[in-house]
Amino acid sequence: MQKNPKTYFNWSSGKDAALALCYLQRSGKYHIDRLLTTVNTHHNRVSMHGLRRELLERQVQEIGLPLTTIELPEEPTMEVYNTAMERVIGKLNSEGYTHCGFGDIFLEDLRIYRETKLSPYDIECCFPLWKRDSKELITEFLDLGFRAIIIALNSEVLDVSFAGREIDENFLKDLPSNVDPCGENGEFHTFCFDGPIFTNPVEFTLGEKVYREYKRPKDQDTSTVGHSMGFWFSDLLPIEKRQNN
Repeated sequence: MQKNPKTYFNWSSGKDAALALCYLQRSGKYHIDRLLTTVNTHHNRVSMHGLRRELLERQVQEIGLPLTTIELPEEPTMEVYNTAMERVIGKLNSEGYTHCGFGDIFLEDLRIYRETKLSPYDIECCFPLWKRDSKELITEFLDLGFRAIIIALNSEVLDVSFAGREIDENFLKDLPSNVDPCGENGEFHTFCFDGPIFTNPVEFTLGEKVYREYKRPKDQDTSTVGHSMGFWFSDLLPIEKRQNN
């Protein structure tokens, strides 16, 4: 009998990754035994999401899979990112990994980029959410018992009041019509802290909200909105695990 292919999962710490991982695990077609996450070493947080490393580590502990990180400096260039990524992927490939899972939904350029970068290593990309309707996906996410909270948002499309809100029916009703229900266009990022892939919920408390600006990618129009992009981050603070008496 042929073994299921050795697979790692590209873990963002957010809801789409959690749902995609759940789908791949339930399919029974892959032997997923590792998560891969990009971390900003300067801030000690998950890249783009701003999640503290300690909460990331608690999250993957409750999922029950070992974690490999791609460590990046404060403001890495694409060259620096690609070099760091290739170093880690090469090591995973040498350990026998032939497949990788992703939570992408419909960003064609991103899918092409991933497949192009992994092709030299003969690693096949798996996209279980691909081309699914965003509204249906977020409904399935909630129906399965997953829970997630908004930890980063693009200030150009969402008000700061959305930062720190848990995704539920009220949240979805309040979203502007131009915002994808899954935030697939980068409108917002989440931290998934409970659901069927977790042994226990990850406990945390809300910290402060912080506004930061970043250089806009060169391929985006800067003629009307300036040369930077603003994001609100809702900091999450770990809660010490309760001890049983």
